[in-house]
Amino acid sequence: MSSDVVACPACGARNRVPASASGIPKCAKCHAPLPWVVAADETTFDAAVDARVPVLLDLWAPWCAPCRMVSPILERLAGENAGRLKLVKVDVDQSPRVMTRFGVQAIPTLVILKGGREVSRQQGAGNKAQLSAWIGRHLT
Repeated sequence: MSSDVVACPACGARNRVPASASGIPKCAKCHAPLPWVVAADETTFDAAVDARVPVLLDLWAPWCAPCRMVSPILERLAGENAGRLKLVKVDVDQSPRVMTRFGVQAIPTLVILKGGREVSRQQGAGNKAQLSAWIGRHLT
């Protein structure tokens, strides 16, 4: 799996954040938790959702306007919950087996996973306050 470079929200240092890790990504400079946002496909999905923190699974497609509207909100919430949440984004057009595995009928579909198991699901886009409250109920 690949890794992305993100700026630490606490100190601004640039860090590599792996798509899959046994722990929680932290800044190499100040040790603050880093936002963990990963794009996964059918081949990387199982490794991507294997995390010690709850996983917010975003099943989306690039042609879907509500998906494009909710995406920046989800990324902001992942940043605000760094160290407590991992956001995994799956393009259902590129990964139809993941969509079928979760029985998705409409997008965007958001799923919260804990220990690889679904604990909550929401279809459609919501505003930041609604999504934050929904996610907050499932954070440890």
